[in-house]
Amino acid sequence: MPILPKGHPKLLNAWAFYDWANSVYSLVIASAVFPIFYNALFDKNNQYVTLLGYSFKNSALISFVTAAAFLCVAIFSPLLSGIADYMGNKKIFMRIFNYIGALSCIGLYFFDLANIGLGLLFYFFGLIGFWGSLVFYNSYLPDIAFPEQQDKISAKGYSLGYIGSVILLVVNLAMIMKPALFHITDSIGNPASIKAMRYSFMMVGIWWIVFSKYTYFYLPKGNSNKEKVNLSIIFNGFRELKKVWKLLQSEIPLKRYLLSFFVFSMAVQTVMLIATYFGAQEIQWSSPEESQIGLITCILLIQLIAIAGAVVTSKASAKFGNINVLIFLNAFWLLLCGFAYFITTPMEFYIMASFVGLVMGGIQSLGRSTYSKFLPETKDTASFFSFYDVSEKIGIVIGMMVYGLIDQITGSPRFAIVFLGIFFLAGLLLLLRIPKKALS
Repeated sequence: MPILPKGHPKLLNAWAFYDWANSVYSLVIASAVFPIFYNALFDKNNQYVTLLGYSFKNSALISFVTAAAFLCVAIFSPLLSGIADYMGNKKIFMRIFNYIGALSCIGLYFFDLANIGLGLLFYFFGLIGFWGSLVFYNSYLPDIAFPEQQDKISAKGYSLGYIGSVILLVVNLAMIMKPALFHITDSIGNPASIKAMRYSFMMVGIWWIVFSKYTYFYLPKGNSNKEKVNLSIIFNGFRELKKVWKLLQSEIPLKRYLLSFFVFSMAVQTVMLIATYFGAQEIQWSSPEESQIGLITCILLIQLIAIAGAVVTSKASAKFGNINVLIFLNAFWLLLCGFAYFITTPMEFYIMASFVGLVMGGIQSLGRSTYSKFLPETKDTASFFSFYDVSEKIGIVIGMMVYGLIDQITGSPRFAIVFLGIFFLAGLLLLLRIPKKALS
């Protein structure tokens, strides 16, 4: 195994290539194919399942499981960060979470209603594996790249992840649309298109494991630390979060912005995670086949338009200012939530998906860059971004729990989507409280 110096092109490319390996999870499993598969398991007239003695609506149940997984990630991320900072072989930890996630994706092949508890465990650990491996992956960046290289190689990783995940999703879409071309046939209780989706879960896991090997071949074990690992070191991540919380009390513009970000990001991330479930249940598709193809097409549409949205938002922020553009985006999201209550046809859903993609990419990219502009120049930016990441995950937990509870109580995700509009309204009002000259 070659030991390459910091900044070496092969080392940088190997690190960035992990995005190619793992991004298929976030697109195929989290956003596109699995939500369609999960909804297809249920009868249109009976979307409830009994688990642990309780009756759950299917989309509410998956929301609760997602929230539980993100809660675990939010709690354990600071612990993992502490280990990543002080242990001399963080590659093994990254690999463990990688394989937990990938093998869980393969396990989703066996997901069915008869063993839904086991299937949900695979889904839960797939999410844990994905986000857990990212803790160590991200911590490698300052180890393998010099400051002037980090923005470029980080962007390269994002690009590779986008290209790789779209390639696999297109292949999976072809399998689902034309299973006969791939020699995928019907079997008892397992239509060809559903079987194709099961195969796609296995492909995600295999893709993730196989392509990550290139990353591990060049990636170093990690910077060793001569300090003995003890409880004090392991809990260092929590101390860093506490330190940032204290510093926020004197950084009023940053504190106000972070609160507004917490609120509107909560809504954005929740919409992204539940959009496919909403489309599968609430849109009047003419057939299950049209539903499957239409929903995956919408996901691809959102991905493509989000790139353009990020570019347009960047140019708008340069002209009108970050806060003003974020206020506009929150107002636009509020309108979209209201519009979502009334949509019923596939065409309306396509139009909705286009607008969501336009403002999704914009609000995500601008939200993070605006936060970086508020940071005090003399402070530890790594600790501030750790606080930012944990805040975002806790927001997802709250958002998914709110969505799930409303969906469970009312039986319709329409009311939950409208309720999420309240978060965008709150985010807008909180943004108005930020001093006008805060970023000047």
